[in-house]
Amino acid sequence: MPKMKTNRAAVKRFKTTGTGKVKRSRAFGSHLLSKKTSRRKRELRKSDFVSSSDMQKIKKLITT
Repeated sequence: MPKMKTNRAAVKRFKTTGTGKVKRSRAFGSHLLSKKTSRRKRELRKSDFVSSSDMQKIKKLITT
C-alpha cells in the first residue's frame, strides 16, 4: 500500500500555528470591491482560523 499524499492545494491555503490551530485566509476579497465597504475590505485582509468542525479534515489533508 503506498503512502498517503499530502494535498498540495490545501497546503498552499492553510498554515498550522504553534498551538495546533489551522489558519486560513478569508474569501470574497479579490474582485467586485467597489460595492464593499472599507471596513469590510479591511476585515477581509485579516486571517482567520478554521472552524473546529473542519479542523480534523484540514489537518489530515495538510499533514499526511
